[in-house]
Amino acid sequence: QVQLVESGGGLVQAGGSLRLSCVASGRTFSSYVMGWFRQAPGKEREFVAAVNRSGGSTWYADSVKGRFTILRDNAKNTVTLQMNSLKPEDTAVYYCAADQAGSWYAASERGSYDYWGQGTQVTVSS
Repeated sequence: QVQLVESGGGLVQAGGSLRLSCVASGRTFSSYVMGWFRQAPGKEREFVAAVNRSGGSTWYADSVKGRFTILRDNAKNTVTLQMNSLKPEDTAVYYCAADQAGSWYAASERGSYDYWGQGTQVTVSS
């Protein structure tokens, strides 16, 4: 069992930056593919970014490519999402997720993930 706790959300103006963090419990963090998803009001939860077990490979949704950066620190059981050049359409609840099977080919699929955090709100004002 893995518990994920996100932090770092808040209110920011368009063009600003935020850094989200997710801390995982347990001793097997390095075996999980980690991802970030987001859900805006009235919309389905969508993929944002993922990082493989070692941190050597990353995957981004087209909508955030070039603006967001996902990193992991296996020594600290932490995955972060640095969000720059934020836009009002980035407003959503952001969720950290862990895929126990480590299925990199399916890292953008919500159904691949076994554990989810409680979410952190990001609001970008225009």
